[in-house]
Amino acid sequence: MTSTFAPLTSAFAQAIISSDPSKDPVALDAARTAIIDFLACAIAGAGDRTTGILADTVGANLAGEAILLGSSRRTDSLVAALVNGHAGHVLDYDDVHASVRGHPTTVIIPALLAFAAERGFSADALIASYIVGLEAMARLGLSLGSKHYENGFHATATLGTIGAAAAIAHLTRASIDETAVALGLAATQSSGLRLQFGTDAKPFHAGMAARSGLLSARMAAAGFGGAPDFLDNPVGFHSVYAFGAERPSAVTENWGSPWQIVTPGLTLKAYPCCTASHPVASLGIGLNREGLEADAIEHITFSYPPGADAALVVSKPGNGIEARFSPEYVFAAALIDGALRLDHFDERPVLPRLMDLARRAGRRHDETAPRMSSDPRTRFVIADIVLRDGSAIQRRFDGLPGLSDPAEKFRDATARNPAFADVPSLVRTMSSTADLRQLLALLNQDAAQNPE
Repeated sequence: MTSTFAPLTSAFAQAIISSDPSKDPVALDAARTAIIDFLACAIAGAGDRTTGILADTVGANLAGEAILLGSSRRTDSLVAALVNGHAGHVLDYDDVHASVRGHPTTVIIPALLAFAAERGFSADALIASYIVGLEAMARLGLSLGSKHYENGFHATATLGTIGAAAAIAHLTRASIDETAVALGLAATQSSGLRLQFGTDAKPFHAGMAARSGLLSARMAAAGFGGAPDFLDNPVGFHSVYAFGAERPSAVTENWGSPWQIVTPGLTLKAYPCCTASHPVASLGIGLNREGLEADAIEHITFSYPPGADAALVVSKPGNGIEARFSPEYVFAAALIDGALRLDHFDERPVLPRLMDLARRAGRRHDETAPRMSSDPRTRFVIADIVLRDGSAIQRRFDGLPGLSDPAEKFRDATARNPAFADVPSLVRTMSSTADLRQLLALLNQDAAQNPE
């Protein structure tokens, strides 16, 4: 296929629609694992207060074949993409990807599931398109550099819109030119600010991106026009969003070799809070097992490489939602309770017994360390703990903790509801259109109804 469109945008579109990840068993296995993890988060998130508000506000009673995850309702596909994307991210328990510096699956899978429910695609086709959508999102993240996120954009939303459009374009076997237009329409809707972290609006970003990506692909397929050169134009995506740190060649460089879902791969969250707080969570749980008591601690200082705590915008949270973005609280809860649960991060006020320790913690940047980047080797945290007896403890965590198997997480997140018990095994084996239809039927049940 050839295109008369701008070269980099056309090359990006060509890479998207000509990709065939179905020949890579490692990528396919990683995708199935990620889908199970996402569904755990979305089914649990379906019962969140804000998911209900969003569904009611956008008119989830509209007629359609798309399902609301963890609900018996069916609705319009754009509404479903929005609500399910929000539900998947509302607990901040969903996966992250270093190249994106954000959460790809909670954007791409809701868009694909909503579209597939309307049109009827095979499970194999959906899985392949998810891998391609993630690849597009990750490659854009690499091409933008670090300033996009650090200057205040939420990459889950800004890159997710384009990743979702790319996944739909791949699924529908769109032409190069049609795909280029879809990507440009998605790029012009690319938005989302980190200032919303700790509020109801952060998970809305994921749903907004899923809906906008799906809408963009559908509009382009229907003949709706738009700029064909969102990556090449002098006032295009990189010039607006990269702040001078762009590396445009990364968009297609080594595309699929290996797939980004394989290397660096996704991190499946072990804890239901902001990813950047997970290293201190692991340190706290480890010190709990060593027998360290909170009352013995005088003060804690967390040292990060520059930029590593950009998402941790809260030091003194008032409730559990804000606490997801507070390493001081996360460490305190992990040390005192020896675990982090969903109820540590709900809408109730934070517990004084946890905040008493959190207020004794502070943070600093190690300016001698390399600035944190998409390379996981640049991520670390050091905890320097001064005890009341005058002695000191130091602990260090490099990289990110994560899960290799979300099976137990799925059981916990779905409250071991037998209605969803067959979902993980079906995702592991599904291939046909009938299999995907069966999955949608299993997911189209009320999560709140648990007869056990």
